[in-house]
Amino acid sequence: MSEVTLRTRKFLRNSLLARKQMVVDVLHPQRPNVSKDELRERVSSLYKCEKDQVSVFGMRTHYGGGKSTGFALIYDNNSQMKKFEPKYRLIRYGMATKTERASRQQRKQRKNRAKEFRGTAKAKPASKDKKKK
Repeated sequence: MSEVTLRTRKFLRNSLLARKQMVVDVLHPQRPNVSKDELRERVSSLYKCEKDQVSVFGMRTHYGGGKSTGFALIYDNNSQMKKFEPKYRLIRYGMATKTERASRQQRKQRKNRAKEFRGTAKAKPASKDKKKK
């Protein structure tokens, strides 16, 4: 594994959201990029906290490679992270489960089918062929 250097800047303690937030600069001269999972481990070791309290996102690799910049949040505890972090990021980190549902098109079709027979009771719903005549 080649050398990866982490630098943080614009460090801010956000007590209302129970977290520390910062911009992370990653120097990785011999690698194309660094995984977010590895960055979470490095930030947690740098700030002496658990990996489950760290959220890293918005990583952008600079032109020419060798340097990436992103954003990191370190929550005070897991419950605060689950409370304030967006659900899609919690799903990424394995702290929440994604709710399975029908596709958008199927939901719209079901809604429109239900609209056809809503209201007063009809004797028998006419088939599509009879309506056209």
